[in-house]
Amino acid sequence: MSAHDLHDGHRHGHGEPHGGTHGESHGGTDAHAHGAGHTHGTGHGHSHDHTDLDWAELAPLLTVQAETASPLYTEAAAWLAGLAPAGRVRRVLDFGSGPGVVTALLAEAFPEAEVVAVDATPALLALAAERAAARGLGDRVTTLRAELPADFDSLGTADLIWASHSLHHIGDQQAALTAFAKVLNPGGLIALAEGGLPARHLPWNAGVGRPGLEARIDAAAADWFGAMRASLPDAKDEMDDWNALLTGAGLTPSGTRSFLSDVPAPLPDAVRGQIVAHYERQREGLAGSLADDDRAALDRLLDPADPLSLHRRADLFLLSARTVHTGRKDG
Repeated sequence: MSAHDLHDGHRHGHGEPHGGTHGESHGGTDAHAHGAGHTHGTGHGHSHDHTDLDWAELAPLLTVQAETASPLYTEAAAWLAGLAPAGRVRRVLDFGSGPGVVTALLAEAFPEAEVVAVDATPALLALAAERAAARGLGDRVTTLRAELPADFDSLGTADLIWASHSLHHIGDQQAALTAFAKVLNPGGLIALAEGGLPARHLPWNAGVGRPGLEARIDAAAADWFGAMRASLPDAKDEMDDWNALLTGAGLTPSGTRSFLSDVPAPLPDAVRGQIVAHYERQREGLAGSLADDDRAALDRLLDPADPLSLHRRADLFLLSARTVHTGRKDG
C-alpha cells in the first residue's frame, strides 16, 4: 500500500473516499496525506481497496496539501526534537512519506540524522529525493520503497519513527505498532499523527442548502471509514486508544499534543484549489450516502458559475487540527 494520507494537516475526520484532502499525511505526513484527512479506496458502493489510487497522478495535490500544513508539521517536528534524546537521533523513518514535504522538515529538525522517506510509490519517493536535494539535504535524506506490513524487516533500525495518518491503513494496528517497536533503538521514539479534528472550510450557514453541510459530510465519511477499516486484511475491531496501543507494543507513552493548521480567508489560489479537489472527491465517493439536498448543495458549491461556489466565495478558509501521540522504547 501507499501509506500516504491525502489530508493536509489536513485532515481531520475519518476517511476521505477517493483521496480527497489531510496531508502528511503523505506529506503529512496530512498529505497524508490526509488529514492529512483519508485516502482509502473508492467509497461506498465500491471496493474499499485503496491500492487502486494513482498516487503519482495525485502527487501535485499531495504536495500542495503538505506545503499548506508545513507550519503545523514544523511545530510538531520541533516538539519531537525536544522529546527525543539530545544528540541521539541518528536515523529517522518517515513512514508514508509521499512527496517528502515532512521528510525534509524532519531532516531540518534533526540535523545530525539520516532521514529515510518510506513509501510504496516510486514516483513519490523520487519527488521526496528531489525536494531534499533542492533544500540542500540530499546527503542526509534517502528513500526506501516498502509495503507494510509485509516489509517491516526491510526498514532497519531507527531512533525516531514518524507515521502520519498511515497506521490506520493496516488492519491490525496493535501488531503494526509492535513491529515498529522492534525497529526502534533503545530510547527511541515513535510519533503517530492520528486523529485530530475534521477540517472546516465553510461557515455553518454557507447560504447553500441546509446549514451544517460539513458536519453531515463528516458523518457519512465516518461510516465509510469504518467500512474501509473493517475490510482491511487482518482487521481488528479495537479502540483508537493510542496510549493503550503504544503500551501494548511495549512502549511508554511520552506525550500527546495537537497542532493547528489555520489558513484564513481570503485564501491563496493553491489552497482554494485543494479545497475544491477535496469536495469533488467527497461528492464522488459519498454520493450514495448523502441526502438529495446535500448532493444538490455540493453540486452548487462545485459549479464555477454559481456566485456562492467554492471557486468564487470570499469566505472560504481552512482550519484543522492534527494530534500526535508519542511512545518511547525504554532502555
